[in-house]
Amino acid sequence: MGSKEVSDVDWQGKRVTVAGLGVSGVPAARALHERGALVTVVNDGDDERSRAEAAELEALGITVRLGDGDTLPESTELVVTAPGWKPGKPLFLAAAGAGVPVWGDVELAWRLRGRDGREPAPWLAVTGTNGKTTTVRMLASILEAAGLRTAAVGNIGVSLLDAVLGDEEYDVLAVELSSYQLHWAPSLRAHSAAVLNLAPDHLDWHGSMEGYAADKGRVFEGNTVACVYNAQDGATEDLVREADVEEGCRAIGFTLGTPGPSQLGVVDGILVDRAFVANRQKQAQELAEVGDVNPPAPHNIANALAAAALARAYGVEPAAVRDGLRAFRPDAHRIEHVADVGGVTYIDDSKATNTHAAEASLAAYEPIVWIAGGLAKGATFDELVTGAAKRLRGAVLMGADRALIREALARHAPEVPVVDLDRTDTGAMSAAVREAARLAVPGDTVLLAPACASMDMFVNYNKRGEAFADAVRQLADESA
Repeated sequence: MGSKEVSDVDWQGKRVTVAGLGVSGVPAARALHERGALVTVVNDGDDERSRAEAAELEALGITVRLGDGDTLPESTELVVTAPGWKPGKPLFLAAAGAGVPVWGDVELAWRLRGRDGREPAPWLAVTGTNGKTTTVRMLASILEAAGLRTAAVGNIGVSLLDAVLGDEEYDVLAVELSSYQLHWAPSLRAHSAAVLNLAPDHLDWHGSMEGYAADKGRVFEGNTVACVYNAQDGATEDLVREADVEEGCRAIGFTLGTPGPSQLGVVDGILVDRAFVANRQKQAQELAEVGDVNPPAPHNIANALAAAALARAYGVEPAAVRDGLRAFRPDAHRIEHVADVGGVTYIDDSKATNTHAAEASLAAYEPIVWIAGGLAKGATFDELVTGAAKRLRGAVLMGADRALIREALARHAPEVPVVDLDRTDTGAMSAAVREAARLAVPGDTVLLAPACASMDMFVNYNKRGEAFADAVRQLADESA
């Protein structure tokens, strides 16, 4: 069954184990049950939310086992897993020992596309350590500007299964894929795909940087038109070289500098294309101005170039690239301008939950009072601080692992004043903003780019960003 397209599989009576509930597991269980499979859902958790989801599925006749995600149900013929479950889990080891294939929800969606005789919509796929969601949403905006029926789906929080099985028909899909999802998607073959960047992340899951990179590189396997890489990140180009692609598929680079042939880049404030033009050696097609990118921070311009490359690979005209970028609005807490107070600009980039994302954010402003800290997830900060040192007016540190950042600042930026906030109460962010305001002078930027996860003090990065924005607005009201 592992090598067949699902359209060739008779699901009636197939014994399928779905590993995990939630955003991916529930739609997978429903889709398989509707096709006649005998579905058993296993889930590690047995909390209130899990019990509610289980009740919904059990009402359909689906078996659910809560609190035991490690045991492979008897006679299982296929496992469909939530993307976050680690490959070394006993369930998967048992499946491998029994010769049972394991698919992720993305693999299932890929296999189920094009049902009912419909022509399946091609996938334009995006992965990378940082910038995936922004790039996919930019891409969808460009495709919409071209008059195409599209949606931004995948790891962005919109189920791919819902997209391929829903009533709406699409011309093309903009698909965000995480390394977890790619690990469990062996059959995926995108029209074109991009790897934005590579930096250490999720190494506990993948086992090594090599394993992480290899799973990211799966996005290029079998591409038919273009493999888009970051010309300023050699590791992404290496993944293109290693990929087994369709005959005629091209390697397309993007760069913040002047592009060479088969690249997109920037010339005199203009985003230009030297890849999808008649004469790549001598021609360059203007696509948009840097000012059309919101916000025009360097890493966001890189995101725009990657999105433009995928759109151009699909045949989108230059005017639609410009119009789509102009129409795009970034999600909250991604380099979001909150307010200007007393000549100081306050920027919320709470989404910068690792050092690579924070590095890009810090490179976009100068001078900066930096608010950072949280859960480091095993990260080190020496390289980040070394690169940002000359831009820093000061730093305000908070959260469980703030000492790691403080020590890096002491080693590499000893002249930068540091405020160490030893508090985790609900007023901690307000105190951090006030300390940052005290350090800042007119013309500075106070930047929340934590370089850490938020869960030590906040439910998620959104709540952290909201606390920052609330504190800034309170400061603005007091200054009015």
